[in-house]
Amino acid sequence: MSEETKKEVVQCLQRNADIFAWTPQDLEGIDPRVITHYLNIDPSIKPVEQKKRHFGLEKDKIIQAEVDKLIVAGDIKEIQFPEWLSDVFLVPKPEGKWRMCIDFRDLNKACPKDFYPLLQIDQLVDFTSSSKLLNMMDASQGYHQIMLAPEDRKKVNFITLAGTFCYVAMSFGCKTPAPPIKD
Repeated sequence: MSEETKKEVVQCLQRNADIFAWTPQDLEGIDPRVITHYLNIDPSIKPVEQKKRHFGLEKDKIIQAEVDKLIVAGDIKEIQFPEWLSDVFLVPKPEGKWRMCIDFRDLNKACPKDFYPLLQIDQLVDFTSSSKLLNMMDASQGYHQIMLAPEDRKKVNFITLAGTFCYVAMSFGCKTPAPPIKD
């Protein structure tokens, strides 16, 4: 990229800084009229309530901090009397931090498998080979940008020391959400 083009790109980004999200609270998500995610759960399968795992004080604090972030961002809310209940667990990140995950294995077993073919890498290269500029955008916590149908929120739940919560947006770890955001 030429220096002139770099300068133009930087100026464009600076002029439009207000359209970028700088904190999780800035992420408004996609308008539900554009796309809303519905879970496809086999009604013949009984809901499962997993038991809460026990963690040490340090890991409980990490989980609580993540729950607090999700609440502030509007991705989850506290609930009572869930149909399905999943437990949380922590996975180490390469830099020494932890990622909170939800154990949706039981819920995923109740969802029929969807088949959505992914583009092959050679197709992607062909599509972009004649472009002068390529732009890569990362949808921060992309799953949380698509709202769950209100009737399905009572199924995507998890338990922590602080309480029981449901997602109002799609959650990473559910089998069914992948297709809407792969494109």
